[in-house]
Amino acid sequence: MFIVSNQRFEELAAEALASLPENLSAQIDNVAILIEDNAQGRSLFGLYEGVPLTNRGLRSYSGVLPDRITLYQTAICSVCHSENDVRVQVRKTVIHEIAHHFGISDPRLEELGWA
Repeated sequence: MFIVSNQRFEELAAEALASLPENLSAQIDNVAILIEDNAQGRSLFGLYEGVPLTNRGLRSYSGVLPDRITLYQTAICSVCHSENDVRVQVRKTVIHEIAHHFGISDPRLEELGWA
């Protein structure tokens, strides 16, 4: 396990978001990124909760709270041995959860190597 401070973890998450291609990041809409220690009763690095862009419509998507992507800091750090490992796992997790925001399923992410 490699532990980073909460502040550093937030910086790595911001770095991961900033590393996304501009044409992709420009399409991210109404998403909040949160950081928690662990998922309650689950073994997860991240979790997307919301309405994927592919399911939004003019009439069916209004007045809703932002989608949520939660990154689980302790779970991510538990499989890492260096800050660079944390950086890589945070980026992979951010990409995985952003993909859900774009409507990409877990089976498809597995095919693409991002599961």
